[in-house]
Amino acid sequence: MAQGEHDVFVCGAADAMMAAAATWKAPLVRVDDPATQVKPGTVAVFEPTGSGDERVEIRALRWAAHALQHDEAWLHSALVTGPIHKARLISSGFAFTGHTDFLGHLVGNPHPVMAFVGGTYRVVLATVHLPLRAVPDALTASRITHTIRTAHQALQRDLGLDNPTLLVCGLNPHAGDQGALGHEEIEVIGPAVEALRAEGLSLVGPISAEAAFTQMGRGTGDMIVAMYHDQGLAPLKAVDFGRSVNWTLGLPFIRTSVDHGTADDLVGTGHASTSSLEAAMRWARTLQQRRLG
Repeated sequence: MAQGEHDVFVCGAADAMMAAAATWKAPLVRVDDPATQVKPGTVAVFEPTGSGDERVEIRALRWAAHALQHDEAWLHSALVTGPIHKARLISSGFAFTGHTDFLGHLVGNPHPVMAFVGGTYRVVLATVHLPLRAVPDALTASRITHTIRTAHQALQRDLGLDNPTLLVCGLNPHAGDQGALGHEEIEVIGPAVEALRAEGLSLVGPISAEAAFTQMGRGTGDMIVAMYHDQGLAPLKAVDFGRSVNWTLGLPFIRTSVDHGTADDLVGTGHASTSSLEAAMRWARTLQQRRLG
């Protein structure tokens, strides 16, 4: 989403999008130069060139990340991405598990943070696309601290919350139940929370995930810190699916995305919902306006 020449500008597989536009009578116009002016009421579609056999969706991300950082015409724009098929990309040689870590790689941040907003819940993830058995080893004090700090800063800057309260989940059932059901809360999560609390951050926990979601559902707390993917996203999507937005924290530009996958079985049927994409575009626009004052 751009400020200036284009309100919405689409970057990706132009042939596929123009074919869909012809079918569904969408007002898309293919351009070879992203600076090309298009008529009001139409949307420009641009496909970046690339070398070798790199997939077009990866070329598009490379182009967008560079433009949003280095091209004066795009510095105040935002990136909104659709879903990607992780397994298909990885099988073709892609070395990342999704948009988030690839964008972090492109901008030199090895640890961007994945958050979800827009509905009843706001959730940030300490770990993301890992097998469940790998999560305990990945949960270090530094990772938890980085996640909480990044979320705290984003809530202050972009939501205007002076001292946001974060509800920090434990890893184990009942947050370990004082060591009876696991020790990560005592040995890793708790000390990280205490250190940040001593610095003045408003943190609750570690508490059980059900307690965290119950509290936020009743209006207490500003964001939930989940220790792993499904701990945070299963309850969020059960309540907010289609209206929540994937918001990447820690990048030098705004990036939002949908809260769902590619839904290949719905392609071309006319039955796919655009609600999450629309929500992602609205949230990106809101962040633009807040940052530009």
